[in-house]
This record gives sequence, structure tokens and C-alpha cells, in this order.
Amino acid sequence: MSEEVKRAIREAKIVAVVSVNDEKKAVKLGNLLVRCGISAMELTLRTPRAAECAKAVASECEGMKLGVGTILTAKQVESAKNAGAMFGVAPGCNPKIIEAAKDCGLFFAPGIMTPSEMEVSIELGCLMMKFFPAQSSGGIKHLESMAAPYKHLGVEFLPLGGLNLDNMGTYISSPLVCAIGGSWIAPSKAIEAEDWQLIEKNAMEASAKLKELAL
Repeated sequence: MSEEVKRAIREAKIVAVVSVNDEKKAVKLGNLLVRCGISAMELTLRTPRAAECAKAVASECEGMKLGVGTILTAKQVESAKNAGAMFGVAPGCNPKIIEAAKDCGLFFAPGIMTPSEMEVSIELGCLMMKFFPAQSSGGIKHLESMAAPYKHLGVEFLPLGGLNLDNMGTYISSPLVCAIGGSWIAPSKAIEAEDWQLIEKNAMEASAKLKELAL
């Protein structure tokens, strides 16, 4: 199962990171992204109705590979699994959360930005990790230097934080990167204002950039 999830994330190349508080908007957003070639989403647990939005996306957005992010408690792990998430993501590397994800069968990518955090993740069986915050902690150069001693173990990374259309190619062309996280594609303000035109533009540009990079 975990290999299937890894393959799905690799094939998606871009994971749109979104915060939504309305199920109808979440479904409209999910379907719009799929139409524009963005087939994976990390729906963050940062709004009161995030879990309900995740359930709606899982049941009504065909072709969307749903992940739930900002998982900070064991209860949220269970909530993500029950919502129908394919994978879970966290900003940090908390062993208790990783164990909770294992217990309920949710594929999980903890957040790392240091070798020590990487070793905790590897020890607990998580070889796909979220590199966060990517740009402010040194970008792809920092990631490549930090990951060098662990590369032979098959580690791979989902960078998030400070990525955009201009620098996404630098990250996604690295063999260490399985996919990138894109919070610029569907900003919270645009979702709230239902500015679907802006979100479509951003998603189409990101998809075109992938084709330009021949990925």
C-alpha cells in the first residue's frame, strides 16, 4: 500500500497545499485542480471544518489524490484516515504521530529540516519526508547537502515553504525530490473569495511548467 501511495505522489509531481473551510468550495477546488492537471492535494487541518472538507473531496473529486496536512495529534491522524485521505503530512517530526499513523494504516510524511530529524524519521520507517520550511532553511542546496549521507537508504522529499512558479524547477529536477508542495497555487484568500479564475491560472501555469521541464 505504501508503495502505491509513493508512486501516486511521484506521478502527481505537484501537491497543492490548501486551507478550506467550506465543503462546496473544497469540492469545486478539487475538481478544478484535477482539470488543470494538478492531481494531488494536501488539505491542511487549519480550519474548523477541514475534516468535513477532506471527506467531501475524497468522495466527490474523482482523480484527486487527497492528503491531509498539519497533522499535530493522534486524534487528527485518525480523523484524516476516516476522511478518506491517501496520505498524511506534518510540519514536524513527532514520533508519537508517526506511530499513530502506523497504527491506523495512514501513509505518513513527517516534516524535517535537520539530519537529526531525518534519522528519527528513517528509524521509524518514513523514507518519504516533507522538507519544511524549504526555501528559508537553505533551499535545494541545503537539502542535497543534508541528505547526502542518507541517499543510499532511498530517502525522498516533498519540499514545501517558499516555493513558487519561478523556483519550482530547481527543486523538482533534483533526484531527491518526489514532488513539490505548492501553496501558491490556491491561496486561502483566493479560495475564500471564490477567485477560481486566479486559481485556474496558477494551476495551469504550474502544469505547463512541468511539461516545459519534461517531467
